Amino acid sequence: MARITVEDCLANIENRFILVHMAHQRTLQMLKGVKPQVHAPDNREIVLALREIAAKKVYLDDEQMQHLKEGGFISSGAEE
Repeated sequence: MARITVEDCLANIENRFILVHMAHQRTLQMLKGVKPQVHAPDNREIVLALREIAAKKVYLDDEQMQHLKEGGFISSGAEE
């Protein structure tokens, strides 16, 4: 199976901070038992999270995006 890279994910998510936040949140979800949306049984949760982001299977919801904007982590003009 081909390796997943941050650059693969950055094709969909332009902001590196948002990418790290998404990967972290998704990894925590999978560690709590949420099923992955891509099939890669031998991969760890963080790799699965990056694969899902690269495959456009997961997104930040409006509430999470608003939280990041209010915290000053991203500017109001930043897009997913």
